[in-house]
Amino acid sequence: MKGQPNRLGIDKQHGFHGTEIDRSKPLKFHLDGRTISGFAGDTVLSAALASGIDMVGEFDGQPIGLSGRFSPAMTQRRGKAAQTLPMQRTPALDGAEFHTFGGRLRRLRLPAFGNKRRSLQQNLDRAALASPWHDQQPHALITTDVVVVGGGVAGMIAALAAARTGASVTLLEASPLLGGSARYFGSQEGDETPDQTISQLSAAIAVTDAITVILRAQVLAVHSGRVRAHRVLVDGTTVTGEVIDLAAPRIILATGAIERLPVFPGNRQPRVMTTLEAYLLAERYGVWLGRSAILATVHSAAYRLPMLLTDAGVATQKIADSRTDPQSRFIEFSRAYGIMQAGGTIPALAAPAAKGLGLSVTLQLFFDGYAAHAEAPVPTDLLLVCGGWQPDLTLWHMAGGRSRWNAERHRIEPIGALPQMALAGSAAGHFSKHACLLSGQDAVDKLFGAPRTPVVELTIDPAYETLDAPTPKVPRSETTEQVSYLDAGLNLIQPPDPRPSTKRPWWPFRRPEPTWSLADQPRSLGIVDVAAGVQLGGIPVESAGIVAQERTVASGDLIDAARLALLPDLRPAPPAPRVPAFLVGRFGPEQQVWMVAPAEPRILPVGALIFVNSDQSDSRQAIGAVVGHDGDSAIALIGKASPHAGEGLTLRDQGRSIAIRLVEPVAPPQSSPTFSGVPSPA
Repeated sequence: MKGQPNRLGIDKQHGFHGTEIDRSKPLKFHLDGRTISGFAGDTVLSAALASGIDMVGEFDGQPIGLSGRFSPAMTQRRGKAAQTLPMQRTPALDGAEFHTFGGRLRRLRLPAFGNKRRSLQQNLDRAALASPWHDQQPHALITTDVVVVGGGVAGMIAALAAARTGASVTLLEASPLLGGSARYFGSQEGDETPDQTISQLSAAIAVTDAITVILRAQVLAVHSGRVRAHRVLVDGTTVTGEVIDLAAPRIILATGAIERLPVFPGNRQPRVMTTLEAYLLAERYGVWLGRSAILATVHSAAYRLPMLLTDAGVATQKIADSRTDPQSRFIEFSRAYGIMQAGGTIPALAAPAAKGLGLSVTLQLFFDGYAAHAEAPVPTDLLLVCGGWQPDLTLWHMAGGRSRWNAERHRIEPIGALPQMALAGSAAGHFSKHACLLSGQDAVDKLFGAPRTPVVELTIDPAYETLDAPTPKVPRSETTEQVSYLDAGLNLIQPPDPRPSTKRPWWPFRRPEPTWSLADQPRSLGIVDVAAGVQLGGIPVESAGIVAQERTVASGDLIDAARLALLPDLRPAPPAPRVPAFLVGRFGPEQQVWMVAPAEPRILPVGALIFVNSDQSDSRQAIGAVVGHDGDSAIALIGKASPHAGEGLTLRDQGRSIAIRLVEPVAPPQSSPTFSGVPSPA
């Protein structure tokens, strides 16, 4: 399709024609000066991917793929106003002008060549991707009886059940439509299809006056009685974003699960994509990168994707499954399609293809936890990966909820309870659509004190439906330049490099190499980063729940929405900086909070360590860390004796040395009590 090389056609009968787009209404807009084609119903992200942009930029010389979980913030300029917006939640508008943060604006609209044509050209070495709306003050306060976070089937049934009690309900969903990921997982024999379930629930919600649905709303913070969210609004040809607060005595978290990223060199290359995101892009927007694919999975439902691709004219070259002899109805169906399957196989390397836009993928035999012979590299357009599922407990932990590692399921699961707050669906650890629906009703019964019915999973005997395997992990070899990452989100955290050190071992003043540990790093972590860290030995199993509770906050310095004063204009004075509990006392008893500034314009990432000089790199030598931002300036915790304004220090981010200076001290920091379960590296 001209101008949209990654858009599937509609000449064949298939399920990937794009349910959310209207192909009779083409549109064009500009992104950093380049023309992007799309259709009414597209998001800026889906239109950019359809138009051939599949790369955010480079990080430490490595290209990083564009995705819904890793995309830059934008602005749409109208006069002097500039609102920060997310690509994945912002609708594409005909004639609009969008500009990404950190991108290179091409003032002369000349054709781009090579990787520049497919890249947003973000300078990821200078600044990590940020979500500026995290630090914005709320524009409105909404009062309601119940807030339901997440518009999947569990959240939808919870909203309806709460409305039946006579309560007013506000349902928040980050995507442009309700339904979540139920369609991806399909249905079990004798059960109604996800389409039928979603249609019935959507129709019931539409006619229930007590339920208010807010789409394109990402929840930033949750605490007892308060929810803070960022929503995207469209007014004619203008898109705006605003932060809102919701006050509610009862909160239900139906945040779903996050698909794990297998850990192998090249796992963040452009055109390496998790199966759920690939499915949603194709099903909702008809977007698919290329005309061939390899699937690597530990989960049986992923086998549905190659069958749908075959109907859409996309060739699945091979399905690699880390399980030796997996059994599933989906596997049997895919065999009927003649798709080659390879049990006991995992991805070992993804590298850019020698020619074209695709990949060179190396698969490796894998038996009983041991990697064996690697196959010859295979060229393909797209590598689909599924490393299993981790319940999204970010908001649960933010609200004070507890969790622990489940060794059988290879994931972190919630435990205990919180007053006036309940989990539902996959976030609560449930698997089947049947259990997710029951858990939505159960969450309401719990909050309203009604008699509860046990939630029962509708599962198939493991003899016929093999359980998920652990997320694959392949160490980096000495012969490859590709690196691996723990997750597909904003944190570009890498596992330890097992290759021999190039440092001179005879140097008499060289300190011993520190032990790699995610628990000791003073930086925020995603819930999947913690899960991967447990499997890689970077976090002790017994500490997984505590580390997750203390460290899994979204990117940015989130404000505790529950403690904001309810002033008439909803714009209270900024609170004193809050130091995370795991940093209390980290840099000595006299640590102070300072405003710091880099020697050259850039964003200083939260969690980056600060040293006295550039010769130091051992985390045990650190005298501070960045803990937040105030506008364009960074806020840092400093534990140095007699610091003074103008003093020069060094910040390290992903191994790079950055010159900074102390600007001025800030008010004494607020701090949470020390959590004894989090080890201190001091």
